[in-house]
Amino acid sequence: MARLDVGDKAPLFEIETPKGKLSLTELLEKSEKGVIVYFYPKAMTPGCTTEACDFRDARLGDAGYEVIGISPDPVTKLQSFADAELLDFPLGSDVNHEVMEAYGTWGEKKNYGRTTVGVIRSTFVVNPDGTIAEAMYNVKATGHVARVTRNIIG
Repeated sequence: MARLDVGDKAPLFEIETPKGKLSLTELLEKSEKGVIVYFYPKAMTPGCTTEACDFRDARLGDAGYEVIGISPDPVTKLQSFADAELLDFPLGSDVNHEVMEAYGTWGEKKNYGRTTVGVIRSTFVVNPDGTIAEAMYNVKATGHVARVTRNIIG
């Protein structure tokens, strides 16, 4: 599994969302300052809910950023999650893990001393030119959105 570094070209993707297909290119065109792409394991779980609500509450759109959350959940579950938590950004369904593999966020991970295969919770900031400004792997659900916000907004 290859990991992305600052300066790498962000892998382009088109992903299914509850409102239809959405691409990184479209998100970059809509943004002033870039796109935040975050990968999370499972909608409607405590950690993923905390993380999604932190992104919602950070109001990164007001700072010129587009946000998209990506998980292996089906679109119907993502719609329920977005509705329940009043999320104001799109959620992408990557059931085949293609986008996750391109970003190096699908693979082996340790959880409570056990090795499993799944989503490695990660966040990326993509510059308007499509290069990676920040690549954060193995982030904690709680607290990392504040770190992202400090790093990009100050």
